[in-house]
Amino acid sequence: MTPTSHAFTTRPERPGDEAAIRAVNIAAFPGKEEADLVDALRRDPEAWVPGLSTVTHDASGKIIGHALLTRCTVGGEPALALAPCAVVPAWQGRGAGSAAIRAALAAATECAAAGGENLVVVLGHAAYYPRFGFTPAAGWGVTGPFEVPEDHFLALALDTRRPTPRGEIAYPEAFGV
Repeated sequence: MTPTSHAFTTRPERPGDEAAIRAVNIAAFPGKEEADLVDALRRDPEAWVPGLSTVTHDASGKIIGHALLTRCTVGGEPALALAPCAVVPAWQGRGAGSAAIRAALAAATECAAAGGENLVVVLGHAAYYPRFGFTPAAGWGVTGPFEVPEDHFLALALDTRRPTPRGEIAYPEAFGV
């Protein structure tokens, strides 16, 4: 059956969602690496930020999408990394991923307003992430520990009135970089 509804509901991950989130990531990617990454980040108290793992569900309540923001550092200062973002294939291209990302960024913006991390970085598709306000990370003074095209390594300030960290990003250990 092909989904036809484009109205999505999002919410923060809750206890008991772990298996459904794992299933979404396994369905969305060719291997289980991203699903394993989410599980490892969830176990890392330095990386995991409660309320910044966001799910999208369909009208029946089934989780069909997921976006995760975890703590990283940029130049030794706290920042957030957006990864992974996943949607089950039948729902891809319909806005389920965008809904999860927007909700995760809104939650992170609330945290930033309370003095939390003010910069989000993402390594991803150059044509996709700018719709959320991301621009090349180099423009924010952020570099990566690896070679990547400038238009694929992006950053976003959550509160443009506050300073953002500058320097090289250090991902949580689970990322393996």
